[in-house]
Formats: sequence, C-alpha cells, structure tokens
Amino acid sequence: MTIRRSNPRAVLLAATMLAAPLAVSPIFVAPASAQWIVFDPRNYVENVLSAARSLEQINNQIQSLQNEATMLMNQARNLASLRLSSLQTLQQNVRRTQQLLSQAQNIAFDVQRIDQVFQSQYGNASMSATDQQLVASARTRWQNTVGGLQDAMRVQAGVVGNIDTNRTQMSELVGQSQNATGALQATQAGNQLLALQSQQLSDLVALLAANGRAGALTEAERAAAAEQGREQRRRFLTPGSGYQPGNAQMFNNGN
Repeated sequence: MTIRRSNPRAVLLAATMLAAPLAVSPIFVAPASAQWIVFDPRNYVENVLSAARSLEQINNQIQSLQNEATMLMNQARNLASLRLSSLQTLQQNVRRTQQLLSQAQNIAFDVQRIDQVFQSQYGNASMSATDQQLVASARTRWQNTVGGLQDAMRVQAGVVGNIDTNRTQMSELVGQSQNATGALQATQAGNQLLALQSQQLSDLVALLAANGRAGALTEAERAAAAEQGREQRRRFLTPGSGYQPGNAQMFNNGN
C-alpha cells in the first residue's frame, strides 16, 4: 500500500476556504443583563384593590382616633368644675337669721325655758300674791309681748335684707347654668340654686316662727290678764277685804 503525502499548500487553501464563512458571518450574543417585562392585568387589579383596602383601613383608624379625641374633649367638658360657689354667702345669710332668732328677748326658743316662764308668769293668778306682785307680773308679761313683737320685726328686717343678696346670687347662678360647658357645671349650678331656695325657705320658716311667737305671746298675755282680772275682781268683791270707804280731801284748807 502506497501512502501519498498531502500537499501542504492544498491543505492551507482548504482551511482558508472553510474559515472564511465563519469570519464573514456576524455573531449575535444576547447581553447577560437583559430581562423581559411581562404585564399581568389580574395581578395589577389585585394590587390596586389591596392598596384601596389598606387606604380605607387607615381612614377608618383616623376617624376612630378623631372620635376618641372628641369623646375625651366632651368628657373633659362634662367633668369641668363650676368656678362659682355661693355656699359661703348662703351660710352667712343662714347664720345671720339664726343669730336674730337666738337674740329673742325674755323668752327664748327653748322648750324648757318656755314651760318655766309660762308656769310662773302665765298660769293661774296666785290668790296669795299681793297687788304689787300682780301688777309686776302683768308688767313682765307686757314686756314679753313687746319684746316678741320687736324680735319678729327684727327677723323680718333680716329676711328682707337677704332678698338683695339672694337676687344677686340667683342671677349669677342662672347665668352660670345657662353658660355651662358640661354636665357637671350644669349640675353644680342647679345644686347651688337648690341651696339658695333652701336658704330662702329657712328665712321663711324663721319669719313664721318669729311672727308666731309674737302672736302667741300676745294671746298668752291676754289670757293671763283675763285671769288676773278675775282674781282682782274677786278681791274687790270679797267682804271685809274689798273697797273700804274713807274721807278724801280734794282741796287744801284755806284755799
């Protein structure tokens, strides 16, 4: 077998002809960083709905916070205390009326004292008492009656003096009640108006008590005077101790 040696020139030519198309043809290589963007409508709608629901929840939370803030502000208004207090003035008026009642002359507003005085001065006229004693008892009863009338007039003057103070307090309390910013202030103003009314009722009770005392003393004096008059008439008509005629000298001799 004979082995023929290749022509080096022919081999080079063949290699050149095979490599030529590869050198002439362009080579396209996709860059490694390139990405394809794909639009999914369903996913987009779901994202929009989710964002809307989140925004609605945020709005609801904001509204809830606003409602809580409004509620706290209303509670603060309802718990705000009334700055005006008429208690001291009302107590002074009551004490003034009590002082007038405590200054009652001769017969005080005391049950035991009244019983003692009526037993000693307004009871049955003593048959053993002298005329001077009867006159002194009558004068004491008259003084009690006059003192009771004076006490009643003093209480009346005190009650009338309280009217102007009560009018001022009532105007202030009504104004505070109408301008109250919360339930507590309105309630406190209403309570103070009730306290003012109670003070006025106490003045009325004191006035009725003083007037009733004066009227009772007047009637008691009248009853005691009637009883004493009967005793004096009995003494006058009693034989031997009644009226004894005697000589009376009306003009001096020699005139």
